[in-house]
Amino acid sequence: MKLLVVEDNIQLLEDMREFLTEGGFRVEMSSSLKEAKDKVFLYQYDLLIVDIGLPDGSGLELILTAKDAVEDKVAGLNLGADDYMTKPFHKAELNARIKSILRRNKFNGSDILELFDFKINVPASEVFVNDEKIILTKKEYDLLLYFVHNPNRVITKESIAEYLWGDHADQADNFDFIYNHIKNLRKKITSAGGKNYIHAMYGMGYKFSLEEN
Repeated sequence: MKLLVVEDNIQLLEDMREFLTEGGFRVEMSSSLKEAKDKVFLYQYDLLIVDIGLPDGSGLELILTAKDAVEDKVAGLNLGADDYMTKPFHKAELNARIKSILRRNKFNGSDILELFDFKINVPASEVFVNDEKIILTKKEYDLLLYFVHNPNRVITKESIAEYLWGDHADQADNFDFIYNHIKNLRKKITSAGGKNYIHAMYGMGYKFSLEEN
């Protein structure tokens, strides 16, 4: 899961990045509203964690509150925020809130996602194919979740690279390495008796579809 944390307190920003990274999230950071807007425009995130009191504007423009004021909380929720927290907060609570929101938004509140031949235990980051556990690398697991979140949708190589590697994807000369990750993921799924639902769309990218190749 990919998060964008927007906070002008650099020490707090680094602390949150370190804590969330250790928790298995891919974390990108911004210390200003302008920079955060640029990132949101260019990249896709599963969740935004935004301080309301930024030096160049209100974090409400990106939706999430961090002030202990009822009017700020109400405004944020009315704008579409999923939740709010007041400072100071415990890291464990932040982690729990994030996981709760992601489960609610992505998996209809369930910790177990069942789709096609797959069963994915989200909190444990475990994948089963026909009830047989398969061992995936972190990138393969993230790639599978990305496809599962976007069924029957053509996803470009650029989008996959950006989702898996964040801003660093811009530094790649090409995206041929994505093919190797997809090939390995396909092999592990089919070796466990699963069907291959990852379709190569020539000149466009890939699609995760109900129809088997």
